Amino acid sequence: MKAVDKAKETKMASCETTCQGFGLHRDAYYKYKKRHKHRLAVEKQVVELVNQERIEQPRVGTRKLLAALHITFNLLGLKVGRDELFRILRKYNMLVKRKKAYCKTTDSYHRFHKYGNLIKELEITKPNQVWVSDITYIRTYNGFCYLALITDVYSRKIVDYDISNSLELAGCLRALKKALASIQTANGLIHHSDRGIQYCSKQYVRILKKNKIKISMTEENHCYENAIAERVNGILKDEFYLDQSFAGLTQAKRATKNAINIYNNKRLHLSLQYKTPNNVFNGAA
Repeated sequence: MKAVDKAKETKMASCETTCQGFGLHRDAYYKYKKRHKHRLAVEKQVVELVNQERIEQPRVGTRKLLAALHITFNLLGLKVGRDELFRILRKYNMLVKRKKAYCKTTDSYHRFHKYGNLIKELEITKPNQVWVSDITYIRTYNGFCYLALITDVYSRKIVDYDISNSLELAGCLRALKKALASIQTANGLIHHSDRGIQYCSKQYVRILKKNKIKISMTEENHCYENAIAERVNGILKDEFYLDQSFAGLTQAKRATKNAINIYNNKRLHLSLQYKTPNNVFNGAA
């Protein structure tokens, strides 16, 4: 079919003559052109819809896009399945390329008591059964600032957080106190973290025990034992551009607040059957 187009453009031969040379009917060529035109129109609509969806979630992946847009596709009469959406995004160079960056924020070589892992074989069946905590860095032009996160394992909801320009204990304490203020009781809750000095400190442990919260920690200082927390860190950086360098702490705080709001309320999770963390947290509460 491309040969026919080329022949017409260069006026080397008529459409009918070129089709005959390839053993084709002229009607087949015009049907192909009609299908091609329709496909381009569909692709244009899909690209526009994806760009709209990525205004707030700029690095949302293809499977989540399909889950978020399938109702719109149906309403518009667009027959776009998973493979077709992958094809279109690949054609227009819109597939998300994941990035990895590492910066050590855990100091486990300290004198404080380290606790065992209570959640290794635990079946998690409801919100506020297990919280995981972690610290990740955010770059600014003046150096690093640090984001302390507390996430509910069952719903993947970020219960609360704190961001400061110091890796010291204060940020983790503020995040914990805000998270505890958001629930009626923490009795029976398990708090899981790595063996960082912040989480093993007397002040932090005192608050956990005061609220009758069980303390659980990674036993081998390995990221797989705190995988949910590590995953949330990665999502915020990879999908919401918290891996960029900000002008300062104020801008970093604003970007983090916006990212966490979208994460909790709009980001679909495969592990939650394409629901948002708030949908699951509030639906099960």
